[in-house]
Formats: sequence, structure tokens, C-alpha cells
Amino acid sequence: MDLAIRDIKQHLGRFLATVVGIGLLFAIVLSMNGIYRGFVFEGLSLINITNPDLWVVERYRGGPINEQSILPEFFHYSVAAIPGVEKASPFIIYPVERHIAGESKRFTIIGYDVFTGLGGPKNFTAGRPITQAHYEAVAHQKLGLRLGQNFRLGLHTYTVVGLTKEGTSPDGEALLYLSLPDAQEVIWLPDNEEVRNQRLRVYQSLVRPGFFSPQEAEKYLSRYGIDTHRINAVLVRLAPGAQAKEVVRQIKDYLYLSVFTTPEQIEIMFKGRLDRPQRQLLLFRTLLLIVSVVIIAMVIFTLTMEKIRSIAVMKLIGAPNRVIIRLIMEQSILLTACSFFIGWIIIHNAYHLWPRLVLLTPGDDLTTLGLALTGGIIASLLGIWKALKTPPALALGEQ
Repeated sequence: MDLAIRDIKQHLGRFLATVVGIGLLFAIVLSMNGIYRGFVFEGLSLINITNPDLWVVERYRGGPINEQSILPEFFHYSVAAIPGVEKASPFIIYPVERHIAGESKRFTIIGYDVFTGLGGPKNFTAGRPITQAHYEAVAHQKLGLRLGQNFRLGLHTYTVVGLTKEGTSPDGEALLYLSLPDAQEVIWLPDNEEVRNQRLRVYQSLVRPGFFSPQEAEKYLSRYGIDTHRINAVLVRLAPGAQAKEVVRQIKDYLYLSVFTTPEQIEIMFKGRLDRPQRQLLLFRTLLLIVSVVIIAMVIFTLTMEKIRSIAVMKLIGAPNRVIIRLIMEQSILLTACSFFIGWIIIHNAYHLWPRLVLLTPGDDLTTLGLALTGGIIASLLGIWKALKTPPALALGEQ
């Protein structure tokens, strides 16, 4: 007779309630694992999918993703002239919140040279890349746009020609890919009313007493314009055989810009924008896992103590120690495994409902299960130690 199974059947309701309760706790632990992994993955995904050999940014800046960087667009010609550079492409990344299809949405605009440049989308779930200089877009699926849909952005209407699901901004927001001139216009060109207001302010400052006549002010004002030819970075692909350190040195010395490799960009993100949130999530994840293991251990030890008189009866009738050890150990393993299985089913069928990516990995699942089983076994050993010390006379009512 398997005493563990028999005891569970006799107290089936309590066992199931305990399994479901601890299973919900496991679901939270597993979701926290996935939230942590998803946060790190999303924080680095744009760097990883763009993946140039070098990122050239404004001097003393940490890069276009960790920190805003502004460069004149023509700088990419100077970078391209450096020996060892095969291709230098202008690149824009800019988070915005705009109305699309009648709804306010937050997303990140990616602007790049759609013909020969780096930084564009690589994998598509539908549609094609941008092939025209203006008014085409590739959208991340999270943005909710459909293939072929037209939407208003800034002063013009754009058509979705492709959909992708790779990569997000470090904040987990969707990406919208535009051609470089379209991105520059959407981000830096004010609307017509704002342009008129700016021209009026400039005109009024020019015609103050002692400055210019209205005719002279109009002449100078005709040269006034909004400069949108700005970028956030230059993406570099090195020529075969080129030494990255030498190229970096020349760009720093001759162009007075900051240069980072992709691994260095990842390190900057870890030490900068992702540092505190990542550490906080990791701490919360660790504490939650410790609390879960402690709760499981307490439940198992309590269940063992509730059977202490029954164990005394078993010892009184001559049951060997191995029977008692098997009873406690089997119940511990069954409770832990069933609870984990319930939590695993819940989170693996509900993780897609989270607003941000929940990245579940087999390694984290197995680690959580292993730690839970370890806590259960330790609690079982404490229960076994207590049970084996129980005198048979306790079954007769003696203390």
C-alpha cells in the first residue's frame, strides 16, 4: 500500500486547494522570470537587430539609444571617407507619441537610407521593405496597423508596405520605419502654423528700432528656413580586413566624434538606461523565489506535523523507518511537482496578455522547479527527523 497516495485521497480537497494556491504562486514566480528576461531582451533588441560594426555619435554622448545624440546629416560623408570604412549610413531613432488612425499611440520612429543604408528592418511577417524615398512605412505589429493601411503622420499620409515583429524600443514600444527624409520631416519639421509664428517672431526682432527696415527684414527673412537635415548617429560597416581600433581612432581624432562597437553599446545600455530597472527586477525576482521556496517548505513541514500522531501509531505497530520516510518524501515531491505544473500551465497560456514582453525560457523554468524541489526536500528532511524522533507511546496519548 502506498501510504502517501492513500493519505492524499483521504484529504483530497485540502491537497487540491494547497496545490492550486501554491500553483498560483509559482505562476507569479515564472511570470517574474519572464518579465525580467523580456525587459532585458527588449532593452537590447534594437541594438542587436541593427548590429553595425560601429556606432558613430555626437562627441561625449553615450549613443543614440541610451542617450540622445544630434549630428548634421552630412557628417556621414566624412565618416565614409575614413580608410577602412566600407559604408557609412545616417540613422535616426526618436521616441514620439502621435495620433495614428484616430488613436494616440507611443512608438519609436526609425529613419534610415532605404536604398543603400544600414539600420532597416530585416525580417518581415508580411509585405516588403520600403522602396520609395517618400510616404512608405514598415510598422511593428504591436502598433496595430494593417498592411496597405494609410495613416496620417505629420504633414503627410503614409502607406504601410511591410509588417515586422522583430525588435522594439528599450521601453518596449513599437517601431515605425520611415525613409530618412520622411523621418526628419516628421520629427523636426513644425507644422505650417508654427513655421508662420517663428517667421513672425524673427521678423519682429529684425524690425526693432535701430535694426533693419521692413524691406531689409523681408530680404533676410526670405533666407530663413527650418533645418531638418539632422541625424542621431552614423552606422558603419567596416571593409574586409579593416582594423576596428584603427578606424575608431581616426574617427575620434579627425572628426571629433564618439565611436562605439555593438558590444560596447550593449554594455553602455546595461550600465546606463537598463541598470537600475534591471537590478530592481532581479532583486524582486530573487525575493519572490525565496518566499515561494519558504512557503512550500512551511506547508510541507506543517502537513508532516499534522500526521505526527499517525506516524506514532505506525511506529507502534512496527512499521519500518523507510515506510515513514517514503510517506513524507513522496507527499513533498508530489505537492511541489503538481503545484509547479499548475503554475506552468497558467503562465504559459496567459503570458501573451501582459502589456510588455514576457520571455519564458526552459532554463528559468527548470531552475525554479529545481529550487522548489530542493526547498521541499529540505522541509521533508526536517519532517523526517521530527517523525523519526516521535516516540510510539505518543499514539497512546502520552507526551
